[in-house]
Amino acid sequence: MSILSYSNEEEKGKVLEDLTWNVKQTQDDLLKEILTLNSGTEYLQNFLHGSFDKELFKKNLPIVTYKDVKPYIDRVANGESSNIISAIPITNFFNSSGTSGGANKILPSNSKYSDGKAFIYDLLAHVISK
Repeated sequence: MSILSYSNEEEKGKVLEDLTWNVKQTQDDLLKEILTLNSGTEYLQNFLHGSFDKELFKKNLPIVTYKDVKPYIDRVANGESSNIISAIPITNFFNSSGTSGGANKILPSNSKYSDGKAFIYDLLAHVISK
């Protein structure tokens, strides 16, 4: 769903209302989409073994820091397949602006991220215009 495809402000308002009316369902749907799409990545295979079950995700996936995932990101940044961390090809890497831990962090990006960012900015513009 892209808010950019809605032609008028009333339709955009309806999208915003739908997203915020049932937040838990919206979050569950997004997690299911992410897990379904990425369950075959090397990183998630280590924890989910190809499953995209939300309960297995909650049970098996630990809370991690950047330091924990950095080796996977570095491998992709050094030319290995994006499928290590993302089913959608990584198209860009950004450096974080902060230096917690003494160095900038490398942040991978893909078309899904770009589309989501455009969606958020358009939604923000709709809210601000009210």
